[in-house]
Amino acid sequence: QAPHRQSVRQSTGLFNPRPDYRQCLSELGAQQAIFTPLADQYFGTGCTNVGTVRLSSLRSDTAALSLTNLGPVTCNMATTFAGWARFGVDRAAEQILGSRVARIETFGSYSCRTVAGTSRLSGHATANAIDVSAFVLADGRRITVLDDWNDGTPAERRFLRVVHASACKRFGTTLGPDYNAAHANHFHLEADGANFCR
Repeated sequence: QAPHRQSVRQSTGLFNPRPDYRQCLSELGAQQAIFTPLADQYFGTGCTNVGTVRLSSLRSDTAALSLTNLGPVTCNMATTFAGWARFGVDRAAEQILGSRVARIETFGSYSCRTVAGTSRLSGHATANAIDVSAFVLADGRRITVLDDWNDGTPAERRFLRVVHASACKRFGTTLGPDYNAAHANHFHLEADGANFCR
């Protein structure tokens, strides 16, 4: 039996989680992600972790991709993120920068908060968003959104714009440095079914 199936029972205590969640876990396993399913949690004020997983690593064409600072994410967000990491990020790094990606650094996922300046809950409040801050390449180079979006080499700037554009095709809401000052240091990626790319 696959390890991630066993951990469903251990971590959630559920022998029969929702069919859509089970299907999503199966898809995530097929993407060769390493993850642990998590029990549903309700925190009040609309903040929840429902149908979430904890991602330990993702798979590129050639290697495992490590992740930093990532808390619970919805399974749907995780599968979308896994596809983007492999096909949108890792392949772009090899083509544009001549090296594969070894690690994706984030500012996290779940956080019970509203969208800045509004009373509307952020995608982070339901673990349905990830803030990506940097990419570390197999050759040791570290490309950060803050330092390299405007001030990186031409290849680094192109890489960041290509992976941002790729995210726009996969995620509902994708925000970066051109959106506002609050996003100068990260890409906000959210699997919300919207069509908002800035």
